[in-house]
Amino acid sequence: MALDFLNSIATPTDTPVDWIANGEGLLAWLEQAGLVPAPELAALHARAMPGELDGVAAQARALREWFRDFVRRHMGRPLGPDAVQALQPLNRLLERDEGYTQVVTAGETGGALELRAMRRWRSPESLLLPIGEALARFVATEDLAHVKACEGARCTLMFADHTRGHRRRWCSTAVCGNRAKVAAHRQRAKQAGAA
Repeated sequence: MALDFLNSIATPTDTPVDWIANGEGLLAWLEQAGLVPAPELAALHARAMPGELDGVAAQARALREWFRDFVRRHMGRPLGPDAVQALQPLNRLLERDEGYTQVVTAGETGGALELRAMRRWRSPESLLLPIGEALARFVATEDLAHVKACEGARCTLMFADHTRGHRRRWCSTAVCGNRAKVAAHRQRAKQAGAA
C-alpha cells in the first residue's frame, strides 16, 4: 500500500498524472485503496468546509514526496536503527490517531466474534492516518534493499523486487520493459544502418 501511495503520481506516457491532485482525488484514491470506509468518506465530504479537502490533499502530496525522498535515500539497503530519527515526521502523524478496538461479529452472517480496529473520523486531516499506518507498516516489514525505482526513461514508479535473483528492472515489463527493448532495437538498427 505504501508503494501504491508513492505511485499515486506517475508518468505512464509523457505527461505526469497525479491521482491525489485535489480533495476529490484523495477521497477517490482512499476509497479505491480500501483505507477508509466509503460511508465515512461521504460523511467527511459532507462536513468539510470549502477547500478543506484540497488542503488535506496538499498535505498528502507533501507526505508522499517526503516519503519518496526517504525511500530513495534508503533503498537498496536494509534500514538500520538510525532511520528512526528520519522517520519522526511519520511518527508525529501517527500520534494524532483516535483509534480504538471493538468486539464485533465476524462476517455478514453474524458468525463468530472478532476484535476489530476502529477509528474516529472527526476531521478531514484524519484521512492521513491510514496512509501513515501503511507507510509505517512498509518501513517496519519491507526490506528496503529490495525496493527499486523503475529504470524506464521517464518512469517515476517504484516497486519492491521480490523476484528470485532480485534483478527486476522495470515497474512493468509490458510497458517500461517493452519501451526499453524497442529503444535498444532502434539503436542497434540505427548503428547497423550507419555502418
